[in-house]
Amino acid sequence: MKTALILEGGAMRGLFTAGVLDYFTEKKLSFDLAVGVSAGAAFGCNLKSHQKGRVLRYNTTYCRDKRYCSLKNLLTTGDLYGADFCYRMLPDVLDPFDYESYREDPCDFWCVCTDAESAEPVYKQINSLTNDEFLYMRASASLPLVSRAVEVDGRRLLDGGISDSIPLDFAKRMGADKCVLILTRPKGYRKKPIAAKALIRLLLRKSPRLADAICTRHVRYNRTVEQIEDAEGRGEVFVIRPSAPIDVRVAERDSSRLARAHAEGLKHAENAFDALLAYLNKVE
Repeated sequence: MKTALILEGGAMRGLFTAGVLDYFTEKKLSFDLAVGVSAGAAFGCNLKSHQKGRVLRYNTTYCRDKRYCSLKNLLTTGDLYGADFCYRMLPDVLDPFDYESYREDPCDFWCVCTDAESAEPVYKQINSLTNDEFLYMRASASLPLVSRAVEVDGRRLLDGGISDSIPLDFAKRMGADKCVLILTRPKGYRKKPIAAKALIRLLLRKSPRLADAICTRHVRYNRTVEQIEDAEGRGEVFVIRPSAPIDVRVAERDSSRLARAHAEGLKHAENAFDALLAYLNKVE
């Protein structure tokens, strides 16, 4: 039996996901496969490196640091989140990432990006988080219009949530028998159509397929959520999600809000843990 963990994005709502994963780390719960999108990838890789508390720690420590996230970054570099700070200074100097533990953990970790030209999803296995693999992780979390496309392996890549926000079908194609999903929206949430479609098409006029994908994302997202809720009702997947909207902004600078989102994740994981184990251990 192959188990899969699927991690939705959602920018700083990902602190909820980090709380869930910290509880999993404490309980030494492992998966054969993990697939992260955007913040789900950037934060989720800490499960594979066994670094409980790291996501909460560096986000609450640096959320007000202009090098991390600021309008100044956006105006001077084209990235709201500072690429050098987030993907070099943080993991290598300020709050070291445990690359050795990551490599030694047997879970196959994947991230999802979106090709800026074709608007198709790109799935990349992240084996060691070095060299080009960090570029894929950065691309997965590069939000359109507030981030530059990341150039890697001859492609320009952006946020994976544009093309595949919740990659359940991908996990199944990879042979997953049991799928656990951590979502960052409450049950019943549905995305609404984007109001500024004309502006998006104007700003992305050189990438019309990408503009179309952004403008129609709500259709794909809502279809996937309905699929998940149907499968959940039949007991085919297990979902952990917040019971109410997570009160954080994309560029949250209030460390107490981030800590509350993380605490909600911990609480929901603890409350669901016995049922989760029963699901994973059930023989079909």
